[in-house]
Order: sequence, then structure tokens, then C-alpha cells
Amino acid sequence: MMAGSDSTAVAGGLARHIPVLARRVVEWLNVREGGIYVDATFGAGGHTRAILETAGARVIGIDRDESAIAAGAALASEARQRLTLIADRFSDLQTIVLDEGVTAVDGVVFDLGVSSMQLDEAQRGFSFRLDGPLDMRMGQAGPSAAEIVTRASKRDLATIIATLGEERHARAIVRAIVEERGERPVDTTRSLADIVARVVRKREGAIHPATRTFQALRIFVNEELGELAHGLIAAERVLKPNGRLVTVAFHSLEDRIVKTFLAERSRTPGGWRHRPEGATVSPTFRLLTRRPETPDESEIAANTRARSAKLRAAERTVAPARPADIAPLLPRLPSLTDVVRRRS
Repeated sequence: MMAGSDSTAVAGGLARHIPVLARRVVEWLNVREGGIYVDATFGAGGHTRAILETAGARVIGIDRDESAIAAGAALASEARQRLTLIADRFSDLQTIVLDEGVTAVDGVVFDLGVSSMQLDEAQRGFSFRLDGPLDMRMGQAGPSAAEIVTRASKRDLATIIATLGEERHARAIVRAIVEERGERPVDTTRSLADIVARVVRKREGAIHPATRTFQALRIFVNEELGELAHGLIAAERVLKPNGRLVTVAFHSLEDRIVKTFLAERSRTPGGWRHRPEGATVSPTFRLLTRRPETPDESEIAANTRARSAKLRAAERTVAPARPADIAPLLPRLPSLTDVVRRRS
């Protein structure tokens, strides 16, 4: 990467959130002068700052959290029209890029999961460390985690926690939640954490008993896996030939979706139902990381959040994008709409 003459202006400033594997992300993006890049999870702008250090590079930053977009206004001003910030879901990435008058981009980065800023704000309801409303919405639309806990059936709630939290005590946790919600509202982070802690015994040195349950509800409320699948397909459609896709995942289900998508897109399918007879289908991506990159010991020591991070990178080929089909990428789950409509 070559730093531009205005790199001090755009790269400066304080950020509460330091992105994991930040140096490797930017290296894999292969940022070049005059390139256009999408930071699909803008957050505190860590990746965007690093990209803007290259002279003439432009970034379209997307975040569904309007507070993150508002906090990035100063960086956008310093970047001298090289940064455009959009409050939206990254599943709409293709439409966002086209609306900016851009037909193709040189790189897309996804830094998945919840940010440190969101975890540190009690009123957002993401963390059991701080008591607050059981919200967990990255944006302000749609049902909150409290509504899911209150209205979901036993079966749906157990499926959500078992699948998205990979929690083997899901049924016992749900029984305790249903018993509690019959007596009083379960609408704060502390009330839910206390319920889980009564059911799941904490082992020395292990994560907090409520970690997996909170993780599952957050992923479900924000429809994060579906968002990711749609975002990957959108990235395939907007990347130029030789454009780079870089993802950092912290959850095994997220990483599995990325791995499956890139594995399927980097090989020629043997039997593909959408393929016209006689047509050949070429790979749309070339894998750059055969195995995911992970943080070294020094980064994990400085930031324990980094310990589960996995980075994957791929390069777009000249082949046309394939038809969008996210179903094979996703686990079977109740729909968010159906869950809030019924209660049993």
C-alpha cells in the first residue's frame, strides 16, 4: 500500500473500536490508487481509515446502525469527498453502489458481528455485562430481542438458541424462560442473563453461561446470516475482474457460510440446475486463502475479542455472476416475522 499525501488527515482521529486483523484485511484488499472499495460494515471506520491512506482511493461505507454513520461524519469531511457513508443493510450493497453511480468496485470487506461500541452501550441491550433493555437491534427497526423472548413459542425459541447459539442446554434454558415470562416480563439483559445462569452451570475459565443465548438472539433479531448470504451474492455482482472480497467472521456459522459460498463459487459445478443445456459455467472467484487466517498471540493478548476471528479472501474472475440462491447457505430456522406473530 502506498500512503497518499493526505493520509494524515483521513487516517487520524480516535476510534473506540480497533478492527481485528486490520493490517491483513487491507493487504488482501490490495488497495491501489484510484480504486473504489466498499466497507460493508463501517462501524468506527477502522478499515476505511486504512484504505483511505492510499492516495485517490475512494470508499463507500455502509452500516445499518445510524449512530455509526453519524459518528463517521468527521472522517467523511476529512476525506475530501473520497468517503460516502450510507445508513443501510449491506444486503442492499449492489443497489447502494449503483445509486452512487458506480457500476463495479475494486474491493469489498465484511467485518462481521457486533462492534465493541455496541457492546459497550447498555441501552443497546447487546451485552449481559451491562444491565439495559433487551433490545439487540443494530438498526432501530423490527422486533427487539425482548419481543422474541416474550412471543416466540417454546419450539421456535429452542431452535433459535440451539442453532444460532450452538447451545446444548437450549431446551432447559427455554423452559426456564417460559416459566419466568409467565410471571413477569423478561425485558432486560440482566433478567435474561440471570435466568440462563440458573440453568447452565458456569465452569471455571469458561465463557459466561448466557453468552451463547445472547449471541443466538442477536443473530436472529438482526437476521445476520441471511444478510451475509445476500451480501456475498451482491459482492459477486459488483466486483470487477481481479477485485477482492475479504471477510472477517467471529462465529462458526458466519464463517461456514463464507467458506461454503467461496468453495462453491471457486469451482466449476458438475450438475447445476440453472445452467442452460450446453452452456459452460466458470468459477466466479479464485481463492486467495485456502485456509482462514487467524490472529497471532500478540493480537489476541491485546484484544481478547480477536481469538475467534477467521479471515478469508478471494479474487473475482471474469466469469459472469451466478444466479442468486441463498437457501443452501442457511440453516433451517423459523422466520422472524412468524415468530413475532404467534405465541404458545
